Amino acid sequence: MAVGLFAPEASALYRVAGVRLGVAQAGIRKPGRQDLLVMVLPEGAEIAGIFTRNRFCAAPVQLCREHLQAADPVRALVVNTGNANAGTGAAGLEDARATCAEVARLLGLRPSQVLPFSTGVIMEPLPLARVLAGIPACIEDLREDNWLAAAQAIMTTDTVPKAASCRISIGGTPITVTGIAKGAGMIHPDMATLLAFIATDAAVERNALQDLLADVADQSFNSVTVDGDTSTNDSFMLVASGAAGNTPILDARSDAGRMLAEALAQVAVELAQAIVRDGEGATKFITIQVESGRTRDECRRIAFAIAHSPLVKTAFFASDPNLGRILAAIGYAGIGDLDVARIDLYLDEVKVVSGGGRDPGYQEAQGQRVMQRSEITVRVVLGRGSENATVWTCDLSHDYVTINAEYRT
Repeated sequence: MAVGLFAPEASALYRVAGVRLGVAQAGIRKPGRQDLLVMVLPEGAEIAGIFTRNRFCAAPVQLCREHLQAADPVRALVVNTGNANAGTGAAGLEDARATCAEVARLLGLRPSQVLPFSTGVIMEPLPLARVLAGIPACIEDLREDNWLAAAQAIMTTDTVPKAASCRISIGGTPITVTGIAKGAGMIHPDMATLLAFIATDAAVERNALQDLLADVADQSFNSVTVDGDTSTNDSFMLVASGAAGNTPILDARSDAGRMLAEALAQVAVELAQAIVRDGEGATKFITIQVESGRTRDECRRIAFAIAHSPLVKTAFFASDPNLGRILAAIGYAGIGDLDVARIDLYLDEVKVVSGGGRDPGYQEAQGQRVMQRSEITVRVVLGRGSENATVWTCDLSHDYVTINAEYRT
């Protein structure tokens, strides 16, 4: 059961002018569910992407990188769930090319104008015939108000579809941002998340869009972890349809660029947190704030050391304030000159550690009370600078083992 997360209402997801989405049941892995998505972009749209750094990256990731470097403007995306098309060698790459070619044929495009994405089981051949057979139904279903169905169509072990929207005004022009994401396990993004697609109707120059994407990913998808595993298929795409009619944003650091960045980050953070809240077997949503560090990097290293620790995560699942596990994680985070005698530690409002040792006023009953909550903040104060970082994670339960042990059955 997801922690404080509920399926969005279709009416709460705003249309992004010019972006159409269509879904279909292709029977890729399981019958009777939507598992194929086609997204079509208007002429003149810009797109930016970042991908996994996993050296065993999936065939669609390889082909996306190739097509993004081509001269042809991207006009369509195709996404399948149920099969990752990763660890499939040359045959997997040819299957990804065939998928792009079929979408292109039906839409009157060139194959290089289509980006493919896959998620699901690794090292199994893509059921290409089923994918190709499902594409026409996706195209027949294309419409601008199909975001919720699109979010459902890209789910794997997710229990809740993940989608979010917001609206702002830039220079008097209304701007819409809407996005979807999927992910629940194998979550420790390195440049992206499992799959995320955010679109805006703002007009944005391509280089500025890429800069915005990098900044937004750093604040959101690169600040979450469920289990410390980075997927072979991580992809985060940002689309600017340009249909809003605003003065084009040429610089991500301009006033307009910063305003758009805030809206994009709002949607991306909501999606990233939704992934953690829906973490496989999760019962607790945990915010880890590391403050007063010398650099943001060291704050993030400490935060992720805590977030990745199986001992810390299982203590949270058990509501057991065995908080020495947190101190141990801080100590092995690799900050060589860390002065532990300056560290304070809080669980929500409860001060647990002062100056590197147990706070004189701390009682274990206080820790137990906090640990029983479904949403908890761990706050680490390093006392060595002015930099901060926040990471979101979840606990580790029996159900996580069960879900992954039975994933292919």
